Amino acid sequence: MKIHYQLVAILLISVGTMATRSKHTTYSDTYKVDVLKSNLHWKARKVTGEHMGTVKLADGALQFDDRKLTGGQFTFDMNSLVCSDLIDQEYNAKLIGHLKSDDFFSTGKHPTSSFTITKAIPKGTATYLVTGNMRIKGISNPLTFPVRVKQDGATVEAQGKVTLDRTKYDIKYGSTSFFDALGDKAIYDDFDIELKLTANK
Repeated sequence: MKIHYQLVAILLISVGTMATRSKHTTYSDTYKVDVLKSNLHWKARKVTGEHMGTVKLADGALQFDDRKLTGGQFTFDMNSLVCSDLIDQEYNAKLIGHLKSDDFFSTGKHPTSSFTITKAIPKGTATYLVTGNMRIKGISNPLTFPVRVKQDGATVEAQGKVTLDRTKYDIKYGSTSFFDALGDKAIYDDFDIELKLTANK
């Protein structure tokens, strides 16, 4: 009878231990970015107007624990930079060539940029306040902005928009913060980027 009670005690302890572990178990999932369905939209402004376009992703991934966003990393192909608002092909090519030059993104020296999520705080249904590091031209700066995330089975869609100060990445061409008497040649320091992602498990 004593042995029987000992076996029962061992079983109860084992069950209790398993239940305790199950409460603390996390389920970590990685969703790989579909680069064909994802991109970065950009918009930049100057005194005489604005330009906009896209940059393709080279790769990327989103991390989730218990269906909550916890991290991610994305690499952008800066040589894929496109201007979508200029119809004149010659002028379009001239602008893209200038944006790829050392005056702006120096794509020959820095062919990729990246963003790495360091923290994601849930803010209501399907929304996170994401903090991370944006790296452009080898220079990293912290960013914090809201991101909407939609999970549908093995697919995740994410979208977020943020404004960057280009001078923090050593892009000073046409900036009134560094040059005087630019007149209508001035280009504003701030530009907008909107990241649209589709990722699959």
